[in-house]
Amino acid sequence: MIEANLIGFSTSAEGDTFTAGYNPATAETLHGQFPGATEGEIKRTVQLASSAFHVYGKISGTKKAKFLNAIADEILALGDGLIERCCDESGLPEARIIGERGRTIGQLRMFADLVAKGSWIEASIDTAQPDRAPVPKPDLRRMLVPLGPVVVFAASNFPLAFSTAGGDTVSALAGGNPVIVKAHGAHPGTSSLVGSAIIKAAQKTGMPDGVFSLLHGSGSKVGQTLILHSGVKAAGFTGSQTAGRILYDLANKRKVPIPFFAEMGSINPVLVLPNIVKNSASQTAEMLAGSITMGVGQFCTNPGLIVGLESESLRSFINELGQALSGIGGGVMLSDKISGNYNSELDAALNQQGITVESRSENQEGPNRGRTTLASVSGDTFLENPRLAKEIFGPFSLVVKCREQHQLDQVLRSLDGQLTGSVIGEENELNEFQTSIDLLQEKVGRLIFNSVPTGVEVGPSMQHGGPYPASSDSRFTSVGTGAIYRFVRPLSVQNWPNSQLPDELKNENPLNIWRMIDHQWTKDSI
Repeated sequence: MIEANLIGFSTSAEGDTFTAGYNPATAETLHGQFPGATEGEIKRTVQLASSAFHVYGKISGTKKAKFLNAIADEILALGDGLIERCCDESGLPEARIIGERGRTIGQLRMFADLVAKGSWIEASIDTAQPDRAPVPKPDLRRMLVPLGPVVVFAASNFPLAFSTAGGDTVSALAGGNPVIVKAHGAHPGTSSLVGSAIIKAAQKTGMPDGVFSLLHGSGSKVGQTLILHSGVKAAGFTGSQTAGRILYDLANKRKVPIPFFAEMGSINPVLVLPNIVKNSASQTAEMLAGSITMGVGQFCTNPGLIVGLESESLRSFINELGQALSGIGGGVMLSDKISGNYNSELDAALNQQGITVESRSENQEGPNRGRTTLASVSGDTFLENPRLAKEIFGPFSLVVKCREQHQLDQVLRSLDGQLTGSVIGEENELNEFQTSIDLLQEKVGRLIFNSVPTGVEVGPSMQHGGPYPASSDSRFTSVGTGAIYRFVRPLSVQNWPNSQLPDELKNENPLNIWRMIDHQWTKDSI
């Protein structure tokens, strides 16, 4: 574990402020002091990444695949030391971290396979027609190319899968962009271990110096300085709406604005239909209770809002859910800051007029615990108080009891953009609530039937992103192979000599990739 900033293949420790690891379960400071990056170190990092881009942006998909697979190998080679440090810094159980390491490895190998096959670049060729009248048609060829150095802000709640070698990093690297990671202060040691593994993989596979760097320090200093540097061409962020919006605004106020892809949380509304709460209350309550408390509620897909029609069946369902939640209890939260924010925001919400506390788990001994809580409110009160629609990051959910379907639709219409929306009901009642479902669909990036939003499958069909403020651009996903399209742009070349074209666009199609030639998808040569 290197107690320094990783600037390409070199280390640097010029700063006089330090970040230390912290165990939220014991409130103990862990060994290791990680110096915050200075302005000079930040400038050198971006300059090195810019130089690396001129090489890395042109290497073949096969070589990028070897690099990504090598990163996976080096992370695995860290063994139990990585798992132990990650558990210590996050308070998460070993099984969760081992599973998250598996997801991280899976993402790396998935993108390696994607770039090795090569068709993702969407090559398109319109062949020339010099004899066309009245105007000759030129030869036009188009493909996706990388943007340049990308800054990635590591997330707190996934210290591996959304952090140093997480989805933002791997998708940016897969697209041909050097990456600078701003390490999260909650897990500096884990970040250092994984960052060193990436550097080792880069050296072993012949990548240019500067293809990856890792900087420690605060978001207000290091993060904002990186966003404002003219050499940075894009950024990926996972975190709070407050921090994400600050960085997003900075990215757009630059002399040359850059794409800033932020995933900023969600309350993930769940629409429970009448028949399901009447006929399957216990099963539905057990399913939702597991989702609400998974990871002590510290998932961006935590179901924080449940909406239904007032009835005796709904009242029975609320009781069942309350009992299920009280049986699961609370747990250690990721950091003292997250724990403090959860408890203060929860107390503020429960003190709002018209709120009924339905269930609270017992207080647990030890620091940084989050009490599992269920509350309810009438549809009228919810619509009158916009504060009740804000995310509370932790094991909390609010049930909104609507008088009739028109009010239920009003509640759905009032919501901000969300990552997910779930419909839990019987198939024979979906048509009756089609308007409600349509309203929910307009608000979300992923629409779910009879399942919970937690558990984000990593694959080509996943959409993890939704209308603002769930994410800053709902056209893109931060999970799955589609994440690569955030960090590339289209480039057309006209009448270019075949010998000077990239392999993806050459007549002979040496990479044997799928291309659209004169409006037809084919692997044929020209």
